Amino acid sequence: MSQTEEYTQPIGLDIGTSRIVAARNADRVFRYAAQLNAFITLPYSRLTLSLLERENVFHEVQGQEIVVVGDDAQKFAEVFHVETRRPMLQGVLNPHEPHSLTVVRRIVEKLLGKATVEGQKVLFSVPSAVLSSEIGIAYHEASIRQILTDLGYDCQPIEEGLAVVFAELGPSNYTGIGISCGSGLSNVCLSVLSVPVISFSVPKGGDFIDAQASLVTGELATRLRVQKEQSFSLNGLSGDRIKNAITVYYYEVIEQLVNALRSQISSSQKLPKLDKSIPLVVSGGTSMPQGFMERFAQALKANDFPVRLSEVRRSNDPMNSTARGALMAALI
Repeated sequence: MSQTEEYTQPIGLDIGTSRIVAARNADRVFRYAAQLNAFITLPYSRLTLSLLERENVFHEVQGQEIVVVGDDAQKFAEVFHVETRRPMLQGVLNPHEPHSLTVVRRIVEKLLGKATVEGQKVLFSVPSAVLSSEIGIAYHEASIRQILTDLGYDCQPIEEGLAVVFAELGPSNYTGIGISCGSGLSNVCLSVLSVPVISFSVPKGGDFIDAQASLVTGELATRLRVQKEQSFSLNGLSGDRIKNAITVYYYEVIEQLVNALRSQISSSQKLPKLDKSIPLVVSGGTSMPQGFMERFAQALKANDFPVRLSEVRRSNDPMNSTARGALMAALI
């Protein structure tokens, strides 16, 4: 397949709170492009602007500010010892951040470019309804749809948990439980033959862990996130106060997720009769630390679970699972 043919194919797009990931299929091989879903602002000056352009830094001028976007924002945040800002909060556009829509638009444009052919298909992830919370999912979905339409794409949303099902549960005919443990939310979908039967999200994820650990340690949440992603292992409490803080809030996220999963399945009036055990697969960056799956499995076993599980495992590619699932659903 030539490069031109490749980019006329459908695209899967994961609009995540922490990262935005695009998935493409080329010669039956999945390829990914990603940017950190973050930014910082710098005061505008001609000198600063010329230096950023010379260094090919991903940025945009907004009035009297220069907005540094994506992966480059993380580099500048570390240099200036400041927090990166997020255009999204708990899985949707951040209503308190005036640059939110502009930043997401720039990242999507960078990752996808304009549609190569009329009607090129994109499936983009959206969160499921959040338990005991109201967030602006409808506005968020409409805004992402408009960004993609402006770029010439024929776009459709797919709930994040269902995207994980498409990515991971083909061998079980898309029957099972897909979970995406992201930064803003933890999304869950119980699917039977690709039909979502139960879907919801829990308003706690990696950002909650970072924010709470920051409050009790005084460390920047950005630095805690980097440490968590690079070297953290979930293997109990120790003499390290930062590691202990991250561990405590990881435990809280896992317990709330498992309790919500058990409660939603037990109380569902829509659950069909399942003659066989079903698989459960976890994805997302928050699931990546060593020891996460062991703690998650322990929480599942703490009380009777309402359905029989044939396996409990993590995705082999947890950071790209949602984008891959969106692409696979687009290709079917």
